Amino acid sequence: MMQTDRTWAGKGVNAMNDKFREYVESLHPSFQKLMSMPPVLVGDLPPGLPAEGVYLFSERERPLYAGRSNRIRQRLQEHCRPSSTHNIAPFAFLLAREATGKTRASYTPSGSRRELEADPVFREAFAQAKKRVAGMQVRYVEEPDSMRQALLEMYVAVALNTPYNSFETH
Repeated sequence: MMQTDRTWAGKGVNAMNDKFREYVESLHPSFQKLMSMPPVLVGDLPPGLPAEGVYLFSERERPLYAGRSNRIRQRLQEHCRPSSTHNIAPFAFLLAREATGKTRASYTPSGSRRELEADPVFREAFAQAKKRVAGMQVRYVEEPDSMRQALLEMYVAVALNTPYNSFETH
């Protein structure tokens, strides 16, 4: 059995870090505020939109994708702008992958995102996906703190089981 190093034991390694606990415990009220917000469309964003925070795309009240940004208005618009590429509109890109059956990511030139964007069938599916995102409901909540923003995005994705969020690394 592994012994705990005494230098770490005194720093709370055997229990949740107090600062992290504060962050985690502060998330649920923001989540409730997000969920109680009446949804809007990206084309109808109000003037008082917060600059920084977490947002949620839903379709027919089904939560699909959570994101975060320090420039929410622009970020939401980028998700559905016709000229947005796979790096700018990753949610629509995932929808296009699903629509075309090209769901497997490739990290080589063959089957890469760039190659997919050059394919006319995929390009049309991507354009349609961006239009679809533009018609989705969106909610948002202000969160200026970058650490809470990251944790809240994960909290929303996990709590609502959003199918298009992935926190995998490549």
